[in-house]
Amino acid sequence: MKKILLPLISCVLSIYAPAQSNSHLTELVDYVNPLMGTDSKGSLSNGNTYPAIGLPWGMNLWTAQTGSNGNGWQYTYASDKIRGFKQTHQPSPWMNDYGMFSIMPVTGKAVADQDGRASWFSHKAEIAKPYYYSVYLADHDVTTEITPTERAACFRFTFPKTDSAFVVIDAFDKESYVEIIPSQNKIIGYTTKYARGKLKNFKNYFVIQFDRPFTSTGTWVDKDITRGSLKLLEQKNSGAIVGFSISKRGDKVQAKVASSFISPEQAEINLKEIGNRNFDQVAAAGRNIWNKTLGTIKAESKNTDQLRTFYSCLYRMVFFPNKLYEIDAKGKIMHYSPYTGEVLPGYMFAGTGFWDTFRALYPFLNFAFPSINKEMQEGLINDYKEGGFLPEWSSPGYADIMIGNNSASVVSDAYIKGGRGYDIQTLYKALQHGANNEGPITAVGRKGVQYYNELGYVPYDVGINENAARTLEYAYDDFSIYQLAKALNRPKEEIELYKKRSLNYKNLFDPEHKLMRGKNKDGQFQKPFNPQKWGDAFTEGNSWHYSWSVFHDINGLLQLMGGKKDFVTMLDSVFVMPPTFDDSYYGGVIHEIREMQIMNMGQYAHGNQPIQHMIYLYNYAGEPWKTQYWSREVMDKLYFATPDGYCGDEDNGQTSAWYVFSAMGFYPVCPATDQYVLGSPLFDKITVTLENGKKVVITSSNNDKNNRYVNALKFNGANYTKNWISHFDLQKGAKLDFSMSNTPNKTRGTSDTDFPYSLSTDPHSK
Repeated sequence: MKKILLPLISCVLSIYAPAQSNSHLTELVDYVNPLMGTDSKGSLSNGNTYPAIGLPWGMNLWTAQTGSNGNGWQYTYASDKIRGFKQTHQPSPWMNDYGMFSIMPVTGKAVADQDGRASWFSHKAEIAKPYYYSVYLADHDVTTEITPTERAACFRFTFPKTDSAFVVIDAFDKESYVEIIPSQNKIIGYTTKYARGKLKNFKNYFVIQFDRPFTSTGTWVDKDITRGSLKLLEQKNSGAIVGFSISKRGDKVQAKVASSFISPEQAEINLKEIGNRNFDQVAAAGRNIWNKTLGTIKAESKNTDQLRTFYSCLYRMVFFPNKLYEIDAKGKIMHYSPYTGEVLPGYMFAGTGFWDTFRALYPFLNFAFPSINKEMQEGLINDYKEGGFLPEWSSPGYADIMIGNNSASVVSDAYIKGGRGYDIQTLYKALQHGANNEGPITAVGRKGVQYYNELGYVPYDVGINENAARTLEYAYDDFSIYQLAKALNRPKEEIELYKKRSLNYKNLFDPEHKLMRGKNKDGQFQKPFNPQKWGDAFTEGNSWHYSWSVFHDINGLLQLMGGKKDFVTMLDSVFVMPPTFDDSYYGGVIHEIREMQIMNMGQYAHGNQPIQHMIYLYNYAGEPWKTQYWSREVMDKLYFATPDGYCGDEDNGQTSAWYVFSAMGFYPVCPATDQYVLGSPLFDKITVTLENGKKVVITSSNNDKNNRYVNALKFNGANYTKNWISHFDLQKGAKLDFSMSNTPNKTRGTSDTDFPYSLSTDPHSK
């Protein structure tokens, strides 16, 4: 596709690109392909993404909609028809969407329903950039263009000559409201559609301001249009349709669109984000914002494909969680509360699952964008105050999906890495509350907490699914609370309690198989045991995937497995074994299984989160060159800036964050510590401009596809043998000079003093 798109892209970008002294130079946003990962389906995910047109952490995104209303696969690359252009807040197809409505131009005949209005399109006549989208709708002979702000967007429709041009507003299939105001060339309304949880007083109010009068109006329900109607109250499968007379081919109809979760008046305030700017000015501003955000990390390489992949991943990382808060007429920060249904002061974010994103996405924010994470931490305080628990999956309120209590990691990592200026004491209380109580739904608080606190594990035979995975995650979450408790100088007995619980992972270690295994309430391991059985005691994986989920005490796990040699053998085995599986728990092959099977990397399942850190664990056993080999193998083999460019669900920035961190040459194996574990840098040079003004400059001499091994490393000019680097050392500004080789250096990073943090070797934890 890229060979087809490049001439078109360069044409369009010449309109929006700011003046450059060398106009032929590509700016960073030009490397991004929003279509990366869109060639997906329920049975096989190559990312399960959609072309998200928006601004970093913006409240609203826009996408072309190829799927039917309510279909989580709202845009798929293999599709050939577009049904509309949808305002979306969807974090993933599995979570689906909330607060959505769509806009669609049609010609020739007034038709409103989603099947009747759908038009053929081709990727050859489609341009997707983070700040701009354009596509030609063949059946209507119309080109649609979109450019966004955080809470608003500009549309531009280029019509043929016709007296039968229409724009359809679809408020989706729940109780919705639309009203046409011809005297103001305006449509207002709201949609109440959402997919997850139980929300109170939920409405997404919208306002659409056109730049010319309507020649006809109507409202519609299902396939029936009521001509001349101006208002439709709380109907299903409904919306509005307005007509225009186009005097010559190429004439444009423009619309400014904004929305609010607070009120129709707030939607009008949000429309002021556009102000008096025209379409091209909004697009140019969006381009500048993206260049600035992406420019936080400047990668340099002769390999253009790798740069495209890097910046396409970085683009994905800065969308979720998205802002749920708005700024009122007095300049105050306000939000709709999905927990109480009220409009309340302060920050709030939505659209992320901590089971995925605690691993690398939030650590990346703490590294490169701590100011936005400060807002997110303040939003978590409001989640707790209004809902009684911290969310583990928000979309936009509590969503009953996935496991763990990983808000503990998200909160602790921010504070441990220097986050300040918010009420950490309230957040600590929230962590304690979540760690010691079951929530109103399974995925909030800790399911099985009474068993866990009394026995040291969640039993296999008490009717709680994914029990071993829950135990392992709770143990790590307890470590996160332990770290925060120490930082806050909490009472000694409290600190010791969470430290003790963090060692609960040992209760599930089966010395016979050297793997984690479900355990019954009576203390006996569950039988029969198949380490390749997906699900059951584990979550979207098997024992070979989850046994490494001891982020905070890899040395303790290493000792349980018999020492360094046996530990490395177990790590090696993941790649040596065939990709066989037992899918009996699910009753069929789920997409995560299929994605592991077809990658030809043994039992390594990079397409899902539980095992993504495992490659970096060789650093804890004195064989860092194997981390260097496998991290580059994954980057080279499993990531591309193409529609099939991921090897599984992208998942709200996490799978992208693995790549971005790894390409820089390090990865946060254990959030809630200050360490990043070293790998193999991908680029000749990377310059990170930190928010404090300092720079981290990473160079790697003699670097190419074959020279993936680190022969030597200098940190600020001095030889450096450790297998990790400190967050705080980087924040001071740093220069890392890697010397690369095609053969491993088996003497560097092999001493115990070179190994990264483990609780069992921490002298301060004794």
